[in-house]
Amino acid sequence: MSGGSRLQHVLVVDDDPADTMMIEEALLAVPLPPVVHSVEDGREALDFLRRLGRYASMPRPDLVLLDLNMPRMGGHEVLNEIKHDDDLKSIPIVVLTTSTAAPDITASYAKHANAYVSKPLDLDSFEAAVRQINHFYSEIAVLPE
Repeated sequence: MSGGSRLQHVLVVDDDPADTMMIEEALLAVPLPPVVHSVEDGREALDFLRRLGRYASMPRPDLVLLDLNMPRMGGHEVLNEIKHDDDLKSIPIVVLTTSTAAPDITASYAKHANAYVSKPLDLDSFEAAVRQINHFYSEIAVLPE
């Protein structure tokens, strides 16, 4: 995929249904929306990415939007697993979380997150941030095949 191509598939990893819905709505509001897939925790995210069990027929996402604070397996663990998996590590991961804590930001980049975005508190800013992430990865960045 080259710059100027749209994102085909985005995986949203977030345990908050309201945040997931807002992310999906923002992504589906762009002119050429991606197909949005969502899972509720890190364990499901890894199953999706590795195409295990009920996710066996799922496509490889072009981008992962990853929350940090989730049950079963948190975002830091997921990020570490993805970036140490030769089959998955080239997928761009944007940490999209409520945390603005310096240790979370530092740890995310140390684990090779491609970007760290703190979720804005108001709806319009939240949706604008998601649209900007989509714009960058659809129109500007060159992504791996």
